[in-house]
Amino acid sequence: ADDDPDTRLSDETISRRGAHLARVAEDAYQQLLKTNPKAVRPVYVVGSEVPIPGGATGATVEAGVQVTKVEDFKATVKAFEEAFAKEGLQEIWKDVIAVVVQPGVEEKDDGCTEYDREKAKELMSAIKEYPNLVFEGHSTDYQTKIKLKELVEDGVGVLKVGPGLTFAMREGLFALAHIEAEVFKNTDVETSHLIEVLEEVMLEKPDKWAKYYTGNENELRIKRKYSFSDRCRYYLPNERVQKAISTLMANLKSLPEIPLNLMSQFMPIQYTKVREGVLANDPEALVKDRVVNTIDEYLYATHQEKL
Repeated sequence: ADDDPDTRLSDETISRRGAHLARVAEDAYQQLLKTNPKAVRPVYVVGSEVPIPGGATGATVEAGVQVTKVEDFKATVKAFEEAFAKEGLQEIWKDVIAVVVQPGVEEKDDGCTEYDREKAKELMSAIKEYPNLVFEGHSTDYQTKIKLKELVEDGVGVLKVGPGLTFAMREGLFALAHIEAEVFKNTDVETSHLIEVLEEVMLEKPDKWAKYYTGNENELRIKRKYSFSDRCRYYLPNERVQKAISTLMANLKSLPEIPLNLMSQFMPIQYTKVREGVLANDPEALVKDRVVNTIDEYLYATHQEKL
């Protein structure tokens, strides 16, 4: 907590702290073996170029995305290997499986910086010198399945994804809110007003989005709802938002079924699955399947569906 927030820590400090964490993890694993002899060994991902918690700020995004330099990557690996040795963890170094790098990808409010093989070719070539390591690419959210596949082929064995999944959930919830508003318009049913409630809560407590979004009032309004950085995910646990979600689900579950014509309008992929009999006509199932759409992109890129 007393680190200078405006100064990048040295590789030495980062690797020393990382190795200490690994020592604690190893000690905990030895304790675990006493009660669970079949416990799986931990493996480790290391790195000095880990993104700030919650994603890049507006200023960081505007500065552009820089691919990790080969010399920086190699210096990080060397620093961590030496730090592990100083902690008496030479044998554990073989359990380090990945190093976090920036392969040149990052989401923006209304798009993303796509993976460019040409710009990353020197970095990707460097991983071949370390047969026991792969890259972890941070912020692979919103890459197309083709770009994700290229990342995997080039040596990024761990694809980090976060807001891409909650963004899909938010899309699903908003779609259901639009369906709810249409179904119960001009009736006595009190609707959830989920979209409005979320906006009110975000305006009342701007701490989790204000430094990430820039623009005029209308631009900020759109970003609060729809930005790919998905700062609204931090407000979903809010009590009022949770109540609105519960009302939304209860209202739609009270129907014999969600009307297919409205599902086709607002959730066309899920509509097709429901028609084909592979997805239940249920609001929770529909939202979860909207998240599955995103996960499917990663399954395609990593061939997980074949394993």
